[in-house]
Amino acid sequence: MGGLSLLLPALLAAPPVQAPAPAQVHARTPDGRAVVLRLQFKKGLSLEARHLPKAFLGPGARPQGWLSFDQLSPAGKRWALAAFFPKDRWHRDGVRHVVAYPELESVWTIAALFTGHGQNYDRLMAENPDLPEKLRAGDVWQIPRPLLSVDLGGQSREPDRSQPEDGLDDEARVAAYRALLTYGEDAQGKYAAYHLRKGEALYSSVVMRYTDRVDPKAVNDLAEEIARRSGIEDLHGIQPGQLVKIPIAVLADPFQPEGTAALAEEREVRAEVRRTARVEAGPKLQGVRIVLDAGHGGVDIGAQANGIWESDFVYDITMRVRRLLEEETDAQVSSTIRYPGIGFRTREIIRTPSRAADILTDPPFANDGERPNAVSVHLRWVLANELFTNFLRHKGDPKKTLFISFHADSLHPSSRGTMVYVPGAALVPSHFALASNRAGRVAEMRRFSRVSFTPQQKLRGEARSRQFSEVLLGALQRANIPVHRNRPIRNVVIRNGAKWVPAVIRYSLGATKVLVEVANLTNEDDAANLRDPAFRERYAAAVVSAIRAYYR
Repeated sequence: MGGLSLLLPALLAAPPVQAPAPAQVHARTPDGRAVVLRLQFKKGLSLEARHLPKAFLGPGARPQGWLSFDQLSPAGKRWALAAFFPKDRWHRDGVRHVVAYPELESVWTIAALFTGHGQNYDRLMAENPDLPEKLRAGDVWQIPRPLLSVDLGGQSREPDRSQPEDGLDDEARVAAYRALLTYGEDAQGKYAAYHLRKGEALYSSVVMRYTDRVDPKAVNDLAEEIARRSGIEDLHGIQPGQLVKIPIAVLADPFQPEGTAALAEEREVRAEVRRTARVEAGPKLQGVRIVLDAGHGGVDIGAQANGIWESDFVYDITMRVRRLLEEETDAQVSSTIRYPGIGFRTREIIRTPSRAADILTDPPFANDGERPNAVSVHLRWVLANELFTNFLRHKGDPKKTLFISFHADSLHPSSRGTMVYVPGAALVPSHFALASNRAGRVAEMRRFSRVSFTPQQKLRGEARSRQFSEVLLGALQRANIPVHRNRPIRNVVIRNGAKWVPAVIRYSLGATKVLVEVANLTNEDDAANLRDPAFRERYAAAVVSAIRAYYR
């Protein structure tokens, strides 16, 4: 959603920032052969392979073209790092890395090269608490031997991201998180107390888990506020067992104290999820009406990071889902948006942003962005509601209506994987009417710009959407697709201190409606996944598998 960018500045709609030029180093191997090494922005270190000794090639690597750092043998990696960063000092206790290319290096890059995985970002920051996250030429980063990758003589493998709660479903996971809290009061007011566990960070394991903040700045600001409240002076040097005081006012509904209205509403939704029977449609999805929405498009390219942008990549996933549903099922499938130059085709390579996109109303409406004052953000749900209403007029089953909006967010780079938003019942209005003058020429505006929901419809809409989200996340995990670790299903967005639900699901008449944040673009692994057409196809297949499973 543009990093949930409905309220982000217009600068996100600008073309992708030009990456700095790569740095090249010419070095000689131990047997005297000349080799070129290249460091690229957000892509890491690579080597010209034709003169590399066989001992430097990893399994399956061939001495041709350019090889990535990961394709080298342990000996090749050790030589490449020493050759490219000659000022580094390797000693018995680890590596003293000197930043030589501040425009090309990052904490993530250093972690990937020396520890084996960028997700060790947190641990590397903790080892160098006095250094800023934005690198400067000459900064010295200490990489202790235990943190070095096994290939470089250390112990670090894939980062340990497991938690006891990881295998639980959403309701049980939230209950387990709640059980870790106690409640108290001090001179500054009421708080929830949490003791950090090994490997946990304040911003991810506290702020992003126990509050509804996910925007990077909001997360960092609240982490600093909580640190001050808890007497923590150094956010990067927090030890396991540290007592953290979370102000009651910022807690998400599931973690509010007993007796509060917010907790009562949360429990009512959970009870409705258990009461709501699933609908059966058979493996061919007979009688199911699906509307697919690809976020952003045209003048609005959404979030940008790591050399890719949101709009075209989520559009491609949406078109792959559409194609698979049309080829493999009998479901009725429609899209809210179409790129004129591409149509409903999928693409293997996406080089530049598509500058035109139409909402498929009558007549088509050129997408004008997803800001609160944009028209097209509302035309998506207006169009979807007409499609659902026409389906019901032809005796369709209202419980077999599904709306999915695909996006990609821009969270803190340590977060990765899919997150799903559902329409929180407490934030869906009983009545809403969109001013007709906002798109007066559009036929659908005259008929479907007003919505109303009963309390039961709101409650059941959130319940069914939570059910589908649970099935979707399970399908993604079975396909080895990353899922957000802390509360991947959410029913509220917080921006500038206000709670809201995205309009496309807030006003949708579909029985089940979700907004799927496919990946976190600021996470380099997630960004690399989105760039890969094989991943986009695998993601689409998992979504279709989830739809089939949801309708049994």
